[in-house]
Amino acid sequence: MVRDIYNLLFPEMCPGCSVRLSPGERTICTVCRHRLPVTEYHLIRENPVEKIFYGRVKIEFAAAFLLFRKKGVVQQLIHHLKYKGQSDIGIFLGKWYGACLSETGLRNKIDMVIPVPLHPKKQRKRGYNQVTAFAKCIADAVKADYREDILIKTTNIKAQAFKNRLARWKESESIFDIRQGIAFAPCHILLVDDVITTGATLERCARALQKHGNVKVSIAVMAMTV
Repeated sequence: MVRDIYNLLFPEMCPGCSVRLSPGERTICTVCRHRLPVTEYHLIRENPVEKIFYGRVKIEFAAAFLLFRKKGVVQQLIHHLKYKGQSDIGIFLGKWYGACLSETGLRNKIDMVIPVPLHPKKQRKRGYNQVTAFAKCIADAVKADYREDILIKTTNIKAQAFKNRLARWKESESIFDIRQGIAFAPCHILLVDDVITTGATLERCARALQKHGNVKVSIAVMAMTV
């Protein structure tokens, strides 16, 4: 009864379309869930995400769960996840995509899952890393350790969204590193982020991991821009 009264006074709205969620719906409405542009890239070798890194950095596997289009439902979800504090969106997408990835053969083959880190100043301002919940759910699904204490961002730069590839490359150079005192044995790391456009950020993260040990790197992201 208390929950019903609370929902009446403070109705939960779908972040995808701003419509009130019906009883039984969680996080997003049924309509928006069916509208999500799922890529199924995790089932395709040499998919568009893997091709981004050809000739740039060695990646074992790479895929994006969804396609990100301007003014689309995915943009709305990620906006609410990053700037509205709705971490339940990360959980929702992470559990769904984690289940998909666990069926590809990655289950028990990934040693650790690492989210792309925010600079400490930005994380303090935002309050959390928007990738954390998504990455944790994937780690659970593929039976891997979740580690956010290894990779760090050493330089705080402006948002990347509207910069071209060259500008992203120059600004992302040498801004990621391994935390001092961290050492790890040869392993397979799944690097996780929210949106991939040019791949500059993920490339630099992969290079930082690879130069500190004999590691394999794979990539999983919430969405790829189109």
